[in-house]
Amino acid sequence: MSGAWSGYGTFVLLTVVLVLVPGPDFAVVVRNTLAGGRRRGAWSAVGITASNVVQGTAAATGLAAVVVRAEPLFQAIRWIGVGYLAYLAVQAFVSAVRGRYADLDGGGAAVGRGALTGLRQGFLSNVTNPKVLAFYLAVLPQFLGPGTAVPVLMAYALTHAAVGLVWLLFLVAVLHRARLLLARRPVRRALDAFTGCALLAFGARLAADRG
Repeated sequence: MSGAWSGYGTFVLLTVVLVLVPGPDFAVVVRNTLAGGRRRGAWSAVGITASNVVQGTAAATGLAAVVVRAEPLFQAIRWIGVGYLAYLAVQAFVSAVRGRYADLDGGGAAVGRGALTGLRQGFLSNVTNPKVLAFYLAVLPQFLGPGTAVPVLMAYALTHAAVGLVWLLFLVAVLHRARLLLARRPVRRALDAFTGCALLAFGARLAADRG
């Protein structure tokens, strides 16, 4: 059992490097934080983490390998992911064109709806990306040998999810600290346009990647 943990420190370092690289998760959290404030941004990070937990569990129990090898299912998930990222991109573009923004620190029922929206968008944008499953299947074997116990596999997979959550919550906190600048209408319109382009680009890359 001790041998299973010999590469854990290296795995953590690799995970930190990987989560710091901007991707769809980054764009979704930025978009939700700008659209609904700190609470919505934080809940989008929680949604992404919940998705990572689901995918990590699938990888640890062998279900992910079945999904990746079932080409029609893998491709169906991939195209759903492409469509959802495009949908979020269109929302960002529409918001940029309209230029009408609510107070980021608003409360009441809108806050509750915003939290649910963030959670839903974070979860769906990540769970419909089959490349996350492929990541777990490609990386975990580099640190763990065949026959590794499921609890150890789960610990590695959940570590990736936890590190990602810490980074995304830090990102939300930074954006919240800069809310006075971000609340300016021209800035928010520009950021909406930028995140829309980013989401569209990530969707296009997912569509083009047939691996």
